[in-house]
Amino acid sequence: MTDINSLSDRLLFGIPKKGRLHETCLSLLSGADINFHRPNRLDIALVRNLPIALVFLPASDIPRYVADGNVDLGITGHDVILEAQVGDRIEQLLELGFGNCKLQVQVPVRSNIKKVEELVGKRIVTSFVVLAGAYFEELDKKYLSDDQKKEGVKTKIQYVGGSVEAACALGLADGIESGETMRAAGLHPISTVCNTQAILIRNKNSPNTSLISKLTSRIKGVIAAQKYVLLNYNIQRTSLSKATKITPGRQAPTVSPLDDNVWVEVQSMVCKEEVADIMDQLEEIGAKDILVFKIDN
Repeated sequence: MTDINSLSDRLLFGIPKKGRLHETCLSLLSGADINFHRPNRLDIALVRNLPIALVFLPASDIPRYVADGNVDLGITGHDVILEAQVGDRIEQLLELGFGNCKLQVQVPVRSNIKKVEELVGKRIVTSFVVLAGAYFEELDKKYLSDDQKKEGVKTKIQYVGGSVEAACALGLADGIESGETMRAAGLHPISTVCNTQAILIRNKNSPNTSLISKLTSRIKGVIAAQKYVLLNYNIQRTSLSKATKITPGRQAPTVSPLDDNVWVEVQSMVCKEEVADIMDQLEEIGAKDILVFKIDN
């Protein structure tokens, strides 16, 4: 077991304990060389090679833990950060590029509702009552009549923490707000409240600024490695300017002379999704020995 006293000199890093973010977070930690062993059933793991303790928490709780200073750093979804209303006490350090989804308003396919304004004044169930409340408050202002406003009519937002998709089928609501795919439940989206992804956040008053900076830099490296590959090729000097326009790199390409007055070697980072097209373009201008290397970090 982990002695709570052993955490006093460690940076506490909140990690989602399950769900869609958990496995990708573990892969991210591995790529950043954060080595740890998590004993079965324990939600605290000591990092072996850095003064860090990982604290495994529900993703929805992480924004408040970070804001209150219970943990220094955390990874969670942008939607739950907004829902927690803690923006004045946390700093969003880095968009992580995974856990992408949409928080949407959805209604039964069999219903006649086609536009989100048709739900104004009706019942909405959601696990994101803050975001849903703000979203429908604006719609109420725009679409409710003056008489309805005087009578106190407004869209009713009700919290449901479990099976949100069952609410319409059971007659508990006219529409739901959810970030998950609901097609199997006979629902379809009619409006998007917000787009979300995983975010690295920190407590604004954390004293561990140096270690947080180191971790952020490492994680940036892992994210870059996932997006880029290293392209290596030989090109005649007369075509070098054309080649470097095709492969400008993140900052600039590396150009090295060969034991030849005609040819040079070029190394450049290129977007992984574009590498095939870039290789075709290089070949068209006479590049030879084009090689692609995976980047680990």
